Amino acid sequence: MTPEASNRPVALITGASAGLGLALAHGLADRGWALVIDARGADALKDAADALAGRTDVVPLAGDVTDAEHRADLVDAVIELGRLDLLVNNASYLGPSPLQPLGAADLNELRRVYEVDVIAPIALTQALLPELTAASGVLLNISSDAAVEPYEGWGGYGSAKAALDHASAVLAAENPSLAVYAVDPGDLRTAMHQAAFPGEDISDRPEPATVVPAFLQLLDSRPKSGRYRAAEFAPAVTS
Repeated sequence: MTPEASNRPVALITGASAGLGLALAHGLADRGWALVIDARGADALKDAADALAGRTDVVPLAGDVTDAEHRADLVDAVIELGRLDLLVNNASYLGPSPLQPLGAADLNELRRVYEVDVIAPIALTQALLPELTAASGVLLNISSDAAVEPYEGWGGYGSAKAALDHASAVLAAENPSLAVYAVDPGDLRTAMHQAAFPGEDISDRPEPATVVPAFLQLLDSRPKSGRYRAAEFAPAVTS
């Protein structure tokens, strides 16, 4: 590894083959960040990596974040790059579509929601704490307004994101050298959001790329650790 490569900031983004994860990857690539990206779908992940490769070094690793062996592969890739400045726990699982009332939710599906949305981010954070700490890095956990608002049908996903919010706050208290953020990106035009509203037209929701400037502003300004809405960091619109 060249000295120049070792000084380049490195980000690991989970769920980066589409949606917000892919949009963030493009935003960081434009700034010259090296990337480790993962997703369950190998073909879509390869397409994402191919689109990024012209601007930066990118390591795509297909797999499931709930799989300990896959997480170990992600850690190995980070160590190979020599540092980790940003971990984005973006991979999420909504649960069945259409959404189920919590009082009748399939408990196996509920366990899967918690495994993907809570346990896996904590496990990956545990594994990468030494690298993040060495870089005085940023831990970014993608949250949702469903973590704080009681929407019908969103009990599994919402309560899992609420648990992730609190876990983020505890990790911040335990690791004061890190910046730890739980961020609600707002409603976006993604496959997951479409699955939450099957058969409905969600074309009025903004594309994921529209919130990337807000996330970059968050990284640039590095406020105190906490829970935020991406809209709080949206660049001002001038007439």
